[in-house]
Amino acid sequence: MATRTQMPSNSSGLIAMIADEDTITGFLLAGVGNVDIRRKTNYLIVDSKTTVKQIEDAFKDFTTREDVAIVLISQYVANMVRFVVDSYNNPVPAILEIPSKDHPYDPQHDSVLSRVKYLFNTESVAGDRR
Repeated sequence: MATRTQMPSNSSGLIAMIADEDTITGFLLAGVGNVDIRRKTNYLIVDSKTTVKQIEDAFKDFTTREDVAIVLISQYVANMVRFVVDSYNNPVPAILEIPSKDHPYDPQHDSVLSRVKYLFNTESVAGDRR
């Protein structure tokens, strides 16, 4: 049986995650996890002992890493550092807020959805002026 070789690509990127243990475990089982040479992971497991400072530092680290294309963050965790999430406005890495097992998704607190609604409202107002 022939083995497949991976072609190196400059356009590939990792998915980083900041979430509870169950969510992280699911993504790790799906093959999203990564540990680099310096033993740095692409995820942060948030539990009752995790401080807001640790979450904020992980978010800033993931959003400045060259190898990260998407940051998945549980919405309830994003609410803990909402000021940092809302102030982030770069297109890459993209920030996606996801629900967790114990905390359902609330569209009122999703910063991406809020920005999209704002853009559509602005476009509809501009379209009415024509």
